Amino acid sequence: MSPVLDTAFIPPRDREEVVRNAVWKSMVAVDIDHRPPAEDISVRIGLGTVGPIRICSARATAVTLRRTERLAREDEEPAVTLGVQMTGSSVVVQNGRECLLRPGEFAVYESIAPYTHLFDEGVDYRFIRFPRAALALPDRLLRDITAVPLGSGNPVARLAFTYFSQLAVSDELHQGVHADAVVEPSIELLRAVLTSQHGNSSLARAPLEATLSLRITQYIREHLADPDLSATRIAAAHDISVRHLYAMLSRSGISLGDWIRTRRLAECRRELARPNGRLRTIAAIGRSWGFVDATHFSKVFKQAYGISPRTWRDQNHPRSST
Repeated sequence: MSPVLDTAFIPPRDREEVVRNAVWKSMVAVDIDHRPPAEDISVRIGLGTVGPIRICSARATAVTLRRTERLAREDEEPAVTLGVQMTGSSVVVQNGRECLLRPGEFAVYESIAPYTHLFDEGVDYRFIRFPRAALALPDRLLRDITAVPLGSGNPVARLAFTYFSQLAVSDELHQGVHADAVVEPSIELLRAVLTSQHGNSSLARAPLEATLSLRITQYIREHLADPDLSATRIAAAHDISVRHLYAMLSRSGISLGDWIRTRRLAECRRELARPNGRLRTIAAIGRSWGFVDATHFSKVFKQAYGISPRTWRDQNHPRSST
């Protein structure tokens, strides 16, 4: 996400007010206490929207954010903010709890209750704001789960960290049909994280099932180069039967074998076209993406792209004439 606000281009005397206005208009009203003097304040903010979801990607010098009682009472649209810690650490305080966030962790906090967010080491953070109504979760559950570190102990949270940290900075996902396509999965994935962390299986079951396709395709991408990637292995990793796996993917319009092969071929095609595409044999590149038979690899590559892998590589890396 490209920054839309950079205090390097703003006179020091105006920086606090400009940052305050940007945060209030785009995300949520908070009191902002910058630690450094005005001339040393550094803030870079990128903003985006995905349907009703608002996104702020921020890097800044040390700061404290406070959502006061008065500001919480004035909230027009109750929201839940997902805060993703990229580097460094921060502290979130809400509803009588205080949590320390480290890289790879995130927490949620509600706009309808006061909170404090301390960034003593500076800010490298993703703020993702969801309409509270869209999550459709009980008030008690949300109160119980705010200011709780989410990450390493919850496999759904680990997936969500990767997903939301990428969603926050991907301009392609913030517009048009791509944005429309990820709104519902984003909401359901956050619901899955919160309900599974809370331990309420009756609430967790629906969102976990709703995000199953997303979790499976993410798993496949992470293991795309494994030659033993199979329906049996994928199903076992998600505690479902192979039959359920195929049925679920079918409902999403996905043919498992074709989906895997298409993405493996795309990776091979990219490698063959890279500057170092001649450093390995074509067969070795195919094997590195799960094509153990070189003849089969050449055949399916030509079927997909209308050209052999050797010809494709030669077009991108013509041999110099002597």
